[in-house]
Amino acid sequence: MSHPRIFADFHNADKQDRLRLNCVGTIEDLNRQNIKLQDGQLLTLYSEDLEVDGVVQYSEEESLWVAAIDWKQIRQLEDIIVEATV
Repeated sequence: MSHPRIFADFHNADKQDRLRLNCVGTIEDLNRQNIKLQDGQLLTLYSEDLEVDGVVQYSEEESLWVAAIDWKQIRQLEDIIVEATV
């Protein structure tokens, strides 16, 4: 199953290693796709040549939305393209 694909800055993580979903590119993708974030929502997060699946959570500490990801599961887009053509 495919999840909405949303831009995220992989250098913008909180103390719990969750990606903050507050950068301009993220907001633009959410608005363009008419997505309203909610706890437990599944997203595919991307930045340039990387992507990873994540689960949306609300950070009470920072009062903003974040995505919990498995940093070991980050995929390089060029690897995905090569696998798709093989």
